[in-house]
Amino acid sequence: MDFGFLQGLWTIIVMIFFLGVVVWAWSKKRKKEFDEAAMIPFREDNDDIINE
Repeated sequence: MDFGFLQGLWTIIVMIFFLGVVVWAWSKKRKKEFDEAAMIPFREDNDDIINE
């Protein structure tokens, strides 16, 4: 095995991992969880507000 082969193999492994993350992120099963996480900055929690 030469260095070029190992670089190509590494590229394929990283590409498969990346595509797996993309499929996971765009999965319909995760939509509700991600929608809830997207609304976190807009929640109004009274515990976070300091009353002066």
